[in-house]
Amino acid sequence: MTQESRSTVPASDTLTPATMMVVAMARLLRDGERVFHGVASPLPMIAILLAQRLHAPNLVYINITGGVNPQPESLPESTVDPRLLHGSHVILRLADIFDMSARGDLDTAFLGGVQIDIRGHINMSVIGPYERPKVRLPGGAGSAAILPTAKRTLLWRTKHDQRTFVEKLSFVTASGNVDRVITPLCVFAAREGRLQLESIHPYSSAAEVRQQTGFAVETAGVPLTPAPTEQELTALNVVDPEHVRLVEFK
Repeated sequence: MTQESRSTVPASDTLTPATMMVVAMARLLRDGERVFHGVASPLPMIAILLAQRLHAPNLVYINITGGVNPQPESLPESTVDPRLLHGSHVILRLADIFDMSARGDLDTAFLGGVQIDIRGHINMSVIGPYERPKVRLPGGAGSAAILPTAKRTLLWRTKHDQRTFVEKLSFVTASGNVDRVITPLCVFAAREGRLQLESIHPYSSAAEVRQQTGFAVETAGVPLTPAPTEQELTALNVVDPEHVRLVEFK
């Protein structure tokens, strides 16, 4: 099914950008792989736990606090909260996680970017010339080490507009093994050295994605992202009963 006009599916509590993004992320995760997320990552945190509950029970969850397969009694809004150590099989140092990635033992990493360009490069450093930037950003932390060494990286951004998705970055903080980019409007796949539209979320449209993206997007024949199933929604409400998934949209 393809769509040029806006979907008639209502954006209810079961079909919102937060829910759609978490479910889309979770579907991309595979049973048995080692998956990592860093700071400021509530959506990846929830997506990993959701995937474990649904189709990837043997997925190994590693978070920035060093927890490995934690079983938090409640989900924090901050992904550096010590609650994400509760029930961990082992606790790693951050250096251990970087070493794991450098050895090729980290299967999937979630990373964000203030700006993302057509090639899947991310900017977390500056907007404008580096010597005299218009905006100084928080920096890449470990993204420059993780992005090229993890077997694949899933990027996400909760804002989809022409200032976020650009043709070319003024500064490249990190580049590497990008596999997918998940946004509130769609999913991009990295193919042939550039981001290509893979699916459009049911409450969006091809026209909206083209209008909000700062580089040319081919939308002909692109399917809708399947809406969350009842099974996915039930599991999501068990994993995230307090709707921490909304934090990144505040």
